[in-house]
Amino acid sequence: MKKSGKTTLDFKQRRKINKKRAVKWNKGVPSSLDFSMMELAGECGEACNAAKKLSRLQKGWVGGLDTTENLIEELADVVICVDLIAMQMDIDLSKAVASKFNATSKKFGFEERL
Repeated sequence: MKKSGKTTLDFKQRRKINKKRAVKWNKGVPSSLDFSMMELAGECGEACNAAKKLSRLQKGWVGGLDTTENLIEELADVVICVDLIAMQMDIDLSKAVASKFNATSKKFGFEERL
């Protein structure tokens, strides 16, 4: 979503749009949790591989290289997959992320809270 030329992430709006597209993507057949988790693992692997190749580029090492733009796309795929899994399990990601962030801050004595 765009506001004043900046893109913002709104979990509720993302969920609504992701749910609508998922029906088209899977041709009306709901995805199973095990498939969705494998899909997430694959996307995480692709993001890790892009990061590895970017690290190789930064170090000047030989081997396959990648771009920051590709890493951005792979990380976005990870977020989309996480939302699909949360949707299957009826998890409110906005609340879950804030709760976990705040619990970790409290545990380690950090003042930052969401």
